[in-house]
Amino acid sequence: MASLPPLATAADLGTVPASASSADIELALRWGSARVRRFTGQVFTFVENETIELGGGDRVLQLPQRPLVVDATHPLTVVEIPGYAGVEITLTEDTDFTRLGNELTRGDPRYPVGRLMGWPWSRVQGVWAPKVRVTHSHGYVDEIPDDVVEIVVDLAKINLSNPENLRSVAIDDYSRTFAAETIGGARLSRDQKDDLRPYRRTAFSVKSS
Repeated sequence: MASLPPLATAADLGTVPASASSADIELALRWGSARVRRFTGQVFTFVENETIELGGGDRVLQLPQRPLVVDATHPLTVVEIPGYAGVEITLTEDTDFTRLGNELTRGDPRYPVGRLMGWPWSRVQGVWAPKVRVTHSHGYVDEIPDDVVEIVVDLAKINLSNPENLRSVAIDDYSRTFAAETIGGARLSRDQKDDLRPYRRTAFSVKSS
């Protein structure tokens, strides 16, 4: 995947320290965006037609990035890769699987999972193959959610308030001690983490191949 743009813009920052250069602002926004992306496991930025391989073996396959975008110009292509038969099968939505949000459910729920399928699957009804290749588009097409932008802006402003990572500074009779969170790069606070949890991908939600 190509380098991703920051999740907020210089315009979102509003007033910044007079000493901050455009390069400083860009770096602060990139750092803040990286913190949010790392914590949530989400890209947020719109990505078109990305191909990934995921581990199957269960009835439900969860795509790692949200929201999933499927329309006439952004099709969803799902291919099962059986581990031993070597026959790739392209599946059809609402025939071979159903889609709800970023979850793809294999098989017809009218049949029990214990029913065997025919060749070349030779496995139980309604269970994904060992590997699944998915080509899909994901992310926010128009705007990044406001609460995400707000957190990136807060982190960027903290970084810009102390670009040299100084613990304290003294000039003549003036002295200033910087808060711990401005030293070594801004970190997400507990409240910010709580705000981001609805977007977060848990460690066990997706199995990579």
